[in-house]
Amino acid sequence: MRKIAAVLFVFSFSSFAQPAPSAKDILASVRMMEARQQIDLQGQLRQNDVVAPFRLTQNGPLIRYSFSNPDEVLQLRLGENSSRLDLVTDSGAEKFAASKLHQTIRGTILTYEDLAFKFLYWPSARVLGEENVRTRACWKLQLRAPSRESQYSNVLLWVDKISGALMRMEGFDWNAQLAKRFEVVSAQKIENRWFLKQMRIEELQPGTNHAQARAYLEIKR
Repeated sequence: MRKIAAVLFVFSFSSFAQPAPSAKDILASVRMMEARQQIDLQGQLRQNDVVAPFRLTQNGPLIRYSFSNPDEVLQLRLGENSSRLDLVTDSGAEKFAASKLHQTIRGTILTYEDLAFKFLYWPSARVLGEENVRTRACWKLQLRAPSRESQYSNVLLWVDKISGALMRMEGFDWNAQLAKRFEVVSAQKIENRWFLKQMRIEELQPGTNHAQARAYLEIKR
């Protein structure tokens, strides 16, 4: 019944009689979907010879990435109007300074800002149209950074029409050149729910579409 309802919902947006949903509504749906999950899974960040295992736990809007060797616990809180990334220690949770968000994680090209989902709250956003990503029908959005605190000046985002999942993200630097691309490669069904299985992360050579570095975020059962 839910699948039928979802299909009818998408069809209503795709019909000639109805306009596309606003970027604001799409982003609100993505944030709501992300903040509803309950998970406890194992994962890893992988780039060339670097493999960094982590435990991924989520209780609604609170997401934790727990690394070891050395121990590091990152906590992401998805709020209604903003997200907050903290470093959790024995003395409590300490908010990441904006200057530290650009640092890379575990020797990979993934940064702390990439995990913080700040772009989902950027107020300047518009729908560019519809495109398929790996056979999935998606809304394509453009989001502009509100300040130079971000490493990205603007972001292109592809959101699955039915599930609301983030299928692809492209981040552009402040010279308007494509800097990094994230794309879902595969998904998996765990306990009758769909989860990310593998996401590819590419760092682009400036001014080209050539990946000069590539990493993977992988989730295991």
